[in-house]
Amino acid sequence: MQKGQLLSKIERIDAEILITNTQIDTATVQKFGAISDFSVLQMHKNTMKLHISKLEIEKNKLKQEIDLLIKDIIELQKETEQFGYILEEQKQEAIRRMLVAEEEEANEYIQ
Repeated sequence: MQKGQLLSKIERIDAEILITNTQIDTATVQKFGAISDFSVLQMHKNTMKLHISKLEIEKNKLKQEIDLLIKDIIELQKETEQFGYILEEQKQEAIRRMLVAEEEEANEYIQ
């Protein structure tokens, strides 16, 4: 479930990066607009590029969290398998003890 949440966050970041890149590509200098000066336009584009770099950093952190989560899941699966094996061995040992005890009782009864 956590992995799904992290993956959805990464998808949202990817979508925001795509939108921001599109905005960078489509931002132009208009003759009579809010961004009529080239330096202001360049500052706007630089701000969007900085935003993209911050999103990329966050995306990388999320990917690292996913990797750690996968490692934790693998470790838990290994522990579960080991625990299951130990339980099975204990059950078999208990059955062996019962068989030995029954055999001893049978031998005593025969004598």
